[in-house]
Amino acid sequence: MNRHTARKKAFQILFQLDINDNDPDQAIHDFLEDGVSDPYLTMIVKGVADNKTKLDKVIADHLENWSIQRIASVEKNILRIAVYEILYSDDIPVNVSINEAVELGHIFGDEKSGKFINGVLSKIKK
Repeated sequence: MNRHTARKKAFQILFQLDINDNDPDQAIHDFLEDGVSDPYLTMIVKGVADNKTKLDKVIADHLENWSIQRIASVEKNILRIAVYEILYSDDIPVNVSINEAVELGHIFGDEKSGKFINGVLSKIKK
């Protein structure tokens, strides 16, 4: 599985975890039809789940006239994935993480999601 697909699937799993608060390993297993996970997908899901409080703080610190509680779950989870990559994945350029997040916003969010995600992430540096 390529990283773009892994991010899409990781987003879907994290979105479910946000609602159901299950164990990340179990959520990965339940989501994947064949039960075989991808190492990158697993890293994202577990990394975001384990660091959610820190990621939310970083996001909140870069919001203007918004609070983290006001952000819809779709955009919040996309931002968490991107911020996780920016902070913890040295092999991924920041602009790739931002572009992938904007793309996820276009796929799963509404017409304003991509612009909002890009605005927040463009303020976050390593």
